[in-house]
Amino acid sequence: MTEGITSDLIQLLMDREHQTLPLAVEAVYGSNIYSALMRPASGLYAQSSGYVFSLLEHELSTNKLTH
Repeated sequence: MTEGITSDLIQLLMDREHQTLPLAVEAVYGSNIYSALMRPASGLYAQSSGYVFSLLEHELSTNKLTH
């Protein structure tokens, strides 16, 4: 499930934000949202890709990206 959401997040960044594949991958895998997605207790794995993407967009727009 998380693999599908991760793939969707990368694709959405490329489509909506016009990011290149390497930048989209770096943004997703370096985010707090991705870290939360990997923790089952967060419950994000059960949410829609669109919802998780909205959280990622917020994180990226507030420059709270972790590496």
